[in-house]
Amino acid sequence: MALPIIAVVGRPNVGKSTFVNRLVQNQDAIVHSVSGVTRDRSYHKCDWNGIDFMLIDTGGIQLGDEDVFAGSIRDQAQVAARQADVIIVLVDGSAGVTTGDEDVAALLKRSKKPIFLVVNKLDDPGNDAAIHDFWSLGLGEPWAVSALHGHGTGDLLDALVAALPEVEPESDINEIGVAIIGRPNAGKSSLFNRLLGQDRSIVSDIAGTTRDALDTVLEVDGTRYRLVDTAGLRRKSQIDESVEYFGFVRAMRAIDRADVALLVIDSLLGVTDQDQRVARFAADRGCAMVILMNKWDRVEGPEAKELMAELVGEKLAFVHYAPVLRVSALTGSGVHRVMEAIDRVYESYSTKVSTSALNRMLVDIRASGHTISKQGKQLRLQYGTQTSIQPPEFTFFANHPVLVDDNYRRYLENRMREAIELVGTPIVLKFRKKD
Repeated sequence: MALPIIAVVGRPNVGKSTFVNRLVQNQDAIVHSVSGVTRDRSYHKCDWNGIDFMLIDTGGIQLGDEDVFAGSIRDQAQVAARQADVIIVLVDGSAGVTTGDEDVAALLKRSKKPIFLVVNKLDDPGNDAAIHDFWSLGLGEPWAVSALHGHGTGDLLDALVAALPEVEPESDINEIGVAIIGRPNAGKSSLFNRLLGQDRSIVSDIAGTTRDALDTVLEVDGTRYRLVDTAGLRRKSQIDESVEYFGFVRAMRAIDRADVALLVIDSLLGVTDQDQRVARFAADRGCAMVILMNKWDRVEGPEAKELMAELVGEKLAFVHYAPVLRVSALTGSGVHRVMEAIDRVYESYSTKVSTSALNRMLVDIRASGHTISKQGKQLRLQYGTQTSIQPPEFTFFANHPVLVDDNYRRYLENRMREAIELVGTPIVLKFRKKD
């Protein structure tokens, strides 16, 4: 169901992210005392008294700022306001009316959307005299709240949901969670925008631009994809800013709730230790995976391209099951195949193998004579069954499961992948002794 949208806008450092976290009742939005931390729009599902809506946290609107990101932040906030059904203009009650507040008000006055002027940081619920000056902004009655303590947010939410349009429920559509991951500056945001066909996140050549994980739902031919652009993942020892650390945490959360991870690699630099680490994060968390060699059009000569392809196979051998696509997010070359690859690996990720098919494979393995013998004991797999999906999990019952080692696990996995379509997905193998 397409949820109604409420956008939270305002000048920098008035407490927008704290306010969003208060309404959502978690710590999704990054909060920091430094202004400009929130650069992109971030979307957060929220509900109040059984009514669901989407809350958009935006970067601070600051006219005339010389910061390299200021223009993009302002554009992102304006896009959010255009998308929204209701707009919240947040101001700082402890600072009084500022020129920045007046600029924001002038920018939004022409909007025909319902606007709520919310005065934040009024931590003493009995002292709301400070709100009267904000009538001068011309945005209607000010609402006094404290995002830090929660004062006034209940009454505000009652009024907000009353102003939302009614939405018609949609039929259930399967949704595939897709996390776009990789180390900083590999081209994740450019790929994200290319897949969406619009400027959804800020694209910059400065590593670490994306600090929050951003969700956007894309529907193609009846299938819904939840795309998440994440902050670039670095080694923990290199994460020396608290803000970047929280971006790292958000990226981990995005991987945790994703079905498919798109691992974006900079083809000009090749597969690095950081790329391997990012891939292992996703593999350990059971995501299906597609590897995207970005900037492929800028790799010069067939020999360099052949060498790069070999490096992928060698350095990412532990996710050998992941298909590799050569793309250019900048030109769009090869990007049309990405959605097809997502569908393919998700199908394998959700596959259900019949017990009879699994045991026919075991018959063939026993016939080959490949097994493990140790201290007079010989491993015999008696039968197997699938016990879970996403990722596929298989439990095999054996006479001596303690004999199973890593080499045998790899052998059995390879035989299974030969017999069953399991492209792009990890598989989990468990062994138990038959009672």
